[in-house]
Amino acid sequence: MYRSIAFTGKGGVGKTTSLVLCLKFLIQNGNYNKILVIDADPDANVVDLVGKNVHFENTIGGKMHEIMKRIKMKMLAPYKDSKQAIEAEIFNCLLHFKNFDLIEMGRTEGEGCYCSVNNVLKNAFDIISEAYDLVLVDTPAGLEHFARKTTKDVSDLIIVVDPSKMSFHTLKQILDISKEVTLNFQNYWVLGNKFLDNNWYMLKEKVKMLTEIRIKLLGLIPENSEIMKYNLFGKNLLDLPNNNEAYNKAKRIFKKILS
Repeated sequence: MYRSIAFTGKGGVGKTTSLVLCLKFLIQNGNYNKILVIDADPDANVVDLVGKNVHFENTIGGKMHEIMKRIKMKMLAPYKDSKQAIEAEIFNCLLHFKNFDLIEMGRTEGEGCYCSVNNVLKNAFDIISEAYDLVLVDTPAGLEHFARKTTKDVSDLIIVVDPSKMSFHTLKQILDISKEVTLNFQNYWVLGNKFLDNNWYMLKEKVKMLTEIRIKLLGLIPENSEIMKYNLFGKNLLDLPNNNEAYNKAKRIFKKILS
């Protein structure tokens, strides 16, 4: 059985950066041989941070757009139904890196109902994920994926917050929705990002104010100018020097749940 960790939170808090730092630690740690990263954010930010360009037609959204057209025009191969066609295209979307595989969801495009497609996608992801030891998921900024239960098999939910009231408001909404749609994650974590070191006490106080007893404070990744430069100039964040201060703190943080 694979383990799955999802990074969520308000847009702009640093979910993707946190995920890639976690991925860097996993690769160096070597405890997981087969790692899958699912970028469920339509903006497809993971590829930007690992030095890869992916065209829309090579994302799940792009493939599904073509399949929807073929279904509408009744142009599927006679030996394939829509379910088989969708599953085949998902496997074609796998990007193979040296130490991990990546799937980019991309955006949906065009008219038509994608409900049946989304149901097949969920089942197909379950099948694909079984081939891996660990799955990391970068979720969209919105909360729709929780309502649709697309993250129902996640073992650890990491809610990333920054020093803003809005990010904690989103955190509260995520906790409320997870109760409403009975998403029983094994672990709920709060990860602070873009905080200054001397703001650690503020983060602890904010988490203490939450009435949700399931949630635990994972740690704080401080704001870091070197990471900002990597993001701004499109450099591969996996190449960040191992002695980077923020990365060293991130390693200690992720070791809590991955060792």
